[in-house]
Amino acid sequence: MLLFLLLVFLFPFWGSQKISLTEALDNPEGLDRLILVHIRLPRVIFAWAVGAGLALVGAVYQVVLRNALASPYTLGVSSGGALGAVLAIKLGLAVSFGFLSTVALFSILGSLLAIGLIFYLTRFWKQASVYNIILLGVAFSFFFSALNMLLHYLADFTETFKMIRWVMGALDVAGWAYPLTALGLTLAGALYFLWHYRHFNVLLTGEELAKSKGVDVDRLQKHSLIFGAVLAGFYVALAGPIGFVGLVIPHMIRMMFGANHKYLFWGALMLGGLFLTLSDTIARMLISPAEIPVGIVTAFLGGPFFVYLLIRQNH
Repeated sequence: MLLFLLLVFLFPFWGSQKISLTEALDNPEGLDRLILVHIRLPRVIFAWAVGAGLALVGAVYQVVLRNALASPYTLGVSSGGALGAVLAIKLGLAVSFGFLSTVALFSILGSLLAIGLIFYLTRFWKQASVYNIILLGVAFSFFFSALNMLLHYLADFTETFKMIRWVMGALDVAGWAYPLTALGLTLAGALYFLWHYRHFNVLLTGEELAKSKGVDVDRLQKHSLIFGAVLAGFYVALAGPIGFVGLVIPHMIRMMFGANHKYLFWGALMLGGLFLTLSDTIARMLISPAEIPVGIVTAFLGGPFFVYLLIRQNH
């Protein structure tokens, strides 16, 4: 919570345009107030909500699938969302429904399609295990990526630029529609998964033991995967397919605080939000006034740090 307060009061003042808190408070019509309230603060809240949500979904997927490499990308959720968005760009659809664009809506539908196909196919697979689900997810991820590349190949220069820029991820928002939507989704996910943290702890001991202790394992897995896919689909729709956060942040928290999901989920929320907000701040300051796509920064920052944690844990 202290980290959240720190980024809320500190990060909005970092950027190419210096702003004064005193000036922003004293002059409601001034430029500093406009930048702070309508650009910087919404962007910080948006980055925190998306980062926290992606890290939370990654932590949930890793325990439900009992696989260290599980994340929204593992099940093809992010790839399906990216395919939907790229398809909307290729078709030239630029209609807005409220604050959501056609690209965002197609992205959500693509993410839901991915998880829906997995559940549909597992119905015909007797005793489908979590490993079967992961294999299906990886297969769909490659399939969606191939369709994505095909659309890139068929697109003209302008469409290709829009597709590549969107796939790199972006958190440049103006106003409060996207930040409040992402924050509401993240809080809803946090309440749901933290409410069931004891069931996730029992699930770590194995499916049979969890069932013997009264945990409805099948229901927990199904609801977690679907709810996680819905959350990830919305995040991809709003900010683009920002990878790495949902995969690595849960591992970092697990190394530091253990596998108790009461603390793991809280830690994933706080560190995931802080990590993406810091990455976005660096992305908009490093070559100011231009910006680097935030997905590039997350990989450059998180990769070496994760390797360091692995080496330190082995020692």
